[in-house]
Amino acid sequence: MAELPQDVFIHESAYVDEPARIGAGTKIWHFSHILPNCTIGENCVLGQNVMVGPEVSIGNNCKIQNNVSVYKGVTLEDDVFCGPSCVFTNVNNPRSEIVRKDEFKQTLVKRGATIGANATIVCGQALGRYCFIAAGAVVTSEVPDYALMAGVPAKRIGWMSRAGNRLGPDLICPFDGARYREAGPDSLEEISNGARSD
Repeated sequence: MAELPQDVFIHESAYVDEPARIGAGTKIWHFSHILPNCTIGENCVLGQNVMVGPEVSIGNNCKIQNNVSVYKGVTLEDDVFCGPSCVFTNVNNPRSEIVRKDEFKQTLVKRGATIGANATIVCGQALGRYCFIAAGAVVTSEVPDYALMAGVPAKRIGWMSRAGNRLGPDLICPFDGARYREAGPDSLEEISNGARSD
């Protein structure tokens, strides 16, 4: 195996195929498999039975819970949370008897996004910064920044703050006091940072 930073932890039951780049402080737990040419950032945690790659890029401080496969074509930016058994796809119309590896679509999950347990992200979409995908939702279209998405197919049912709290009509985060404003029917922007730092 390639030389890794000293504080990387890879459980003895996990496999890391070369070449792979794994950042300092990252932990890879039981029965996980990292395929070749993947980049995993610093301080990530990959739970049990996680598959990554090939050629996947994962940012810093990402948390990928048990039983998640991050397929080729998926990019996770920094601070992304993937809940247990959430699903990424990479082809829209798979058939076992037809090879479609040249049809993989890109899926970008932007900084700070949360994907709930058992949610499905249909390939070819971008999930906006700090969006929140509810457990069991099926995402079939682009997701705006800060959007709270739920249902099948997923629809926006509200807004979430950067801190992960649902915003009320005043658009003030109940956790840290950060203020937001609607910049359009499906657009939210942060106008002041929260005061809480813990």
